[in-house]
Amino acid sequence: MPRKSVFDMAFASVYQALVNKAERKGRTRKEVDELTCWLTGYTAEQIESLMSSDATYGAFLEQAPSYNPASALITGKVCGVQVESIEDPLTKRMRQLDKLVDELAKGRPMEKILRS
Repeated sequence: MPRKSVFDMAFASVYQALVNKAERKGRTRKEVDELTCWLTGYTAEQIESLMSSDATYGAFLEQAPSYNPASALITGKVCGVQVESIEDPLTKRMRQLDKLVDELAKGRPMEKILRS
């Protein structure tokens, strides 16, 4: 059986995994929502609605209302891959969100994570 792409997985399960990663390090779902809203343009209410829908993670990323232009400032490695060198736009968006959650989990202040 072929492996399922993360883009085909339920948004709710992938997002919950990101929240769990942050919560294990003492951060909150609200903080994950805040950085996700900053990056994608979704509201916290829209994210909550997507959590109870059958939306895929790929659709969540593709249909982001207003991807933040400051996302170009997200650099560094996620899973051994340099985020800024990823060419596929959807994969890049996925890794950028991963990177922000990693920074949150590592205790970085929110203003630095949001590149402000």
